[in-house]
Amino acid sequence: MNYKIFGSRSGLRVSELALGAGTFGTRWGYGAQPDEAKKIFDRYIDLGGNFIDTADGYQFGESEELLGQMIGDKRNQIVLGTKYTGGGKELLTTGNSRKNMVQSVEASLKRLKTDYIDVYWVHHSDGQTPTEEIMRGLDDLVRAGKIVYGAFSNFPAWRIANASLMADLKNFAPLIAIQIEYNLIERSADRELLPMAEAHGLGVAFWSPVAGGSLTGKYRNQANQQNTRKQEWNGFLLKDETGERETAILDTLEQIAGDVNAKVGHVALAWLRQKHQHTSLSTVTILGAKNVQQLDDNVASLNVKLTDEQMERLNQVSQIALGSPHQMIAETQAKMLFGAASGLVELKHPVA
Repeated sequence: MNYKIFGSRSGLRVSELALGAGTFGTRWGYGAQPDEAKKIFDRYIDLGGNFIDTADGYQFGESEELLGQMIGDKRNQIVLGTKYTGGGKELLTTGNSRKNMVQSVEASLKRLKTDYIDVYWVHHSDGQTPTEEIMRGLDDLVRAGKIVYGAFSNFPAWRIANASLMADLKNFAPLIAIQIEYNLIERSADRELLPMAEAHGLGVAFWSPVAGGSLTGKYRNQANQQNTRKQEWNGFLLKDETGERETAILDTLEQIAGDVNAKVGHVALAWLRQKHQHTSLSTVTILGAKNVQQLDDNVASLNVKLTDEQMERLNQVSQIALGSPHQMIAETQAKMLFGAASGLVELKHPVA
């Protein structure tokens, strides 16, 4: 397992694969029993992983409770991240308000049996709480030693950019990272979120890297429909093979998997790992697992390295329309470059 600095707004060292603990527990009706969850946790640590991702609402709090029992004397070896926004069931125990932030962090600290949280994610935008209230609240928690870093999950790009700049201008603790859904099928983040993260130096954590299992190819076989996310979670967060684009992606994955003698899911994870390696983005992939075998299988994707030609095939088959103004900008830049290369346009640098 390799390690990286999580963005340029911190010196935090994290493993390239994070462990998603949303499956730790069974209060959702689907997940890992406590004994199996402990095996997954121990195996991940043994493999060199150090970045744990959970939330106050995962398994209705059971995920945090189980992690609190598992971490023990390993606390200083682990980058522990949890989230708040929707963990409660009452009016004042949901949302992004400072009140809910304060009571949520205290409840998470108690369940996790720790004095501090390394990365505290605002789980998703409530569309109501002012950005300044959120950032000031996170800054207060950093100064109080309750959290080390603040980060945003599932927020629109304009709000994250606003928050990052606000932190700089008001001398708040910096926003260090974002967490987003991203995989070969779901590439909406290419439009705004990823360029914004790179411009602001934010680390990026990808959740649902195999689209709820769709990118493993297992749902193409009707015999594999039983006892899966598709059946037990009613397809929650599943990106199914619903059109020509999804079919083309899965066909390409299967072709490349055959060429490199790897599993289809391994190729999908390898693409995600390599996708931004030539940019300044610092990205990690969050892996969820229901058992140790699933974890080992996903980690085995680290052995797969795709060629530039294979990466380009996957880039092309999965690309999305960037829309306005991005498409217009790209076309204009292409015309300018073509014109300059043809001697039709004279490009001049402005006088300083």
